[in-house]
This record gives sequence, C-alpha cells and structure tokens, in this order.
Amino acid sequence: MADGVGGGRRREPLALKDIVLMVVLGVVFGFLYWALVQAWNGLAVLMGPAGDLAQHVLLGGWLLVAPIAIAIIRRPGVGVIAEVLASVVEVVFLGSPVGPLLLVAALLQGLGSEIPFALGRYRRFGWARFAVSGLLGATLVFAWSAFRFGWFGQDVLVLRLVLQAASGVVLGGLLAKVVVDALHRTGVLDGFAIGRAAAAERPVVQRRAG
Repeated sequence: MADGVGGGRRREPLALKDIVLMVVLGVVFGFLYWALVQAWNGLAVLMGPAGDLAQHVLLGGWLLVAPIAIAIIRRPGVGVIAEVLASVVEVVFLGSPVGPLLLVAALLQGLGSEIPFALGRYRRFGWARFAVSGLLGATLVFAWSAFRFGWFGQDVLVLRLVLQAASGVVLGGLLAKVVVDALHRTGVLDGFAIGRAAAAERPVVQRRAG
C-alpha cells in the first residue's frame, strides 16, 4: 500500500498538521461557500426569468475544497472530509437555508471529486485529472439534486446538466489546480505530501538534465 507521497509501501496515520490543515480548509471554505450563496442570489436576480439556472453556473465553486485538500495531503478520504467540514460550518455556524441536507450534497461532491485521484492512487495531479474531478463532483451531486427537486422530465434538464458540468470542470477542477499550484510556489506547502513529492522528484529531474 502506497504512502502519502506515493513512494513507499506502508501508510502512516495522518499527521496532526494534516488534520489541522483539513479543519482549516473546511472552516475557510465554509465561509467562502456561504459568500458564494450570496453571489448565487445576486446572479439569480440579474438573470431574471432564467435565475433558477444560476445555481448551475456557480455550482463548481462549491467543489473547490476537496481537490485542494487531496492535492496537498494526498491521502484517501481527505477530500470528502474537507467538503463535509465546510458544509458543517455552513449549516451550524452560518445558517445555510439548505439545512442538514447540505451534508448529503457535500458528501456526494467530495466523493465525486476524489474518485479520479483515487484511481491515480493519489500520485497523479495533472490538469486533466483536476478537470475530471470537477466533472464527477458536479454530475454526482446533480443526480441527487435532480431527484430531490424533480428536475427529471423538465425540458431544461439537459441544459441544467451541461451548465453544472461545465461549472464543475472550470470552477471545481481547473481553478482548484490554479490555487494549489499558486500555494505550492510560495513554499508554504513544503512540509506536506505535495512538498515531499516535489522534493523526491527533483533529484531525478536533475540527473536527467545532467
């Protein structure tokens, strides 16, 4: 079984700093997600009769924390946990109008976002994998929402799905990659799995260059 960096056979328990980071990400994105709800309401007003579609345009923004947490910590389940923690902050501390059912949506979002990285054994973090992460997270929660709100059979069902899937790819996948790369370049993540993986790859690149 691979470790968090992907080079060993033994998987150690999550370090305290990894747990703290998941909690911090959950809290920070819980507040960001709440702010996104306000943006959703504003966009819905601007879109007028089509305002109901605003949720699909912005849905990908609610997927961000999962791939970010996974890319940094590189361990199974951290994306799901971070996503659920963010939803707990929204429900318990910020009074999300969705209520406890938001936890179900967060669980599905985190699960869908994590699947592509799990298939890559938490070793592959290219642009395509982030894009697929956002796509799966968006489509999985779309199925839940469509069942819950009775979208099946509507004329705009396909439009809803296309908008939500595109938002998942761009906001929930590619934007997450941009954020992770930007944080990585600052050096603040050197003590986490993403930093250790980069350090392990550096000598190999140097030998090839020499």
